[in-house]
Parts: sequence; C-alpha cells; structure tokens
Amino acid sequence: MDGAVAEQQSEAAREVVPGRPLSGEKAQRIVDAMRNSVARRGSAGSTFDHVSREAGVSRGLLHYYFGTKEQLLVEAARRDCELRLERLQGQLVTAQSAEDFIDLMAQSLRETVLEDPDFVTLVFELFTLSRRNEDIALEYAGLMRRTREQVAGMLALAEREGVLALHADPEAIAEVLFSLADGVALRMLSEPERDFTSTLNAGIVCARALLTD
Repeated sequence: MDGAVAEQQSEAAREVVPGRPLSGEKAQRIVDAMRNSVARRGSAGSTFDHVSREAGVSRGLLHYYFGTKEQLLVEAARRDCELRLERLQGQLVTAQSAEDFIDLMAQSLRETVLEDPDFVTLVFELFTLSRRNEDIALEYAGLMRRTREQVAGMLALAEREGVLALHADPEAIAEVLFSLADGVALRMLSEPERDFTSTLNAGIVCARALLTD
C-alpha cells in the first residue's frame, strides 16, 4: 500500500467515527481553510489539495468526512452560521430594550462585513453554486430555513419578554432582516472605501418599524 494513502487512512481511523460530524479544533481549521480558499479562489478553484494543505490535515480526511468539496463548502457555511447565531443569541439576551436589540443586530452586521468578509463571500458562493446543483440547492435551502427559524425564535422570545413589539409574523420579520443584511453586506463589500453609516442608519429605521411600537 502507498505510504501516503496508508497515512491518510490511519489518520482517519484514529480520529473519526463514520457518520459523525467532525468537531473541535481540527474542524475549525478545515472550515477556516475552506473559507479563506473560497475568498481567494472561488468555490471552483478551492480543491481538497488547497484546503488540506492550509488546514494541516490529510486530503484523505477531507474525503472521509465530506466526500466532495461542495459538501465541505456546505459544512463550512453551516458551521459558521451556527457559531455566529450562537454568539448573536448570547448578545441579544442582554438587550433591555428594542433599541438595544436593534443596535446589537446592526453591530453584528458591521463586524461581519468589516472584520470577516470571507464569511459573506462563502455564503454568496454557496448560493451561486446552489443555482447549478440540485443537491447543494437542498442543503442551502435547509441552511436558510434553520437560520430563519432560529432568528424568528429569538424575536418571539424578545416579544414575550416585552423587549420587542413585532408587527408581523416572526419568521417573516426574520426574512426581511436577513434580506436587508444580505443586500447591505453585498454593497459594502462592493465599495469598501465608502462610508455606509447613513445606509446602516436607514436599515435601522426599517428594523425599528418592524420591531417597536
């Protein structure tokens, strides 16, 4: 047996259990490597060779877990979205008023675009790929549904606690907020030297109309 292949299989056997998701520090390295590669090369140019080398893991390990680079792209986006929503939820529970709630959401958008634009690129790349691949389209739709439902749950909880006064169904509001955020993020990345303060303030006015008395 070829030595490189044997090493890859040995690593997989030591560290994985078939059918279980990869987790921990190594998983985060893989996700980060995929995000960085997609930002630089696009999804088409992001091969397992690139990602495995940048993540410091074997190519065989990536094949074992994800099968294809498209599935790795889905997993990278899913994991990143989950971590970001978990962090956002932890921040939003501290909101004492609707203004606090809205400011925290606006701050999250600013930080994502300015400090981690690779995440935005990753999600847009996944959307583009979903238009040409039925399996990825199903995965992408599921990811969008789960994030919408999770944010809707945050909105509903805030309303029950008297922080917000929702003017539409929580899922519908979540969809509108995501649409605003996606559109603004795309424009901010397209014109990185422009000051988008007034645009963000206009978005806050729109959010306020949906979330406050």
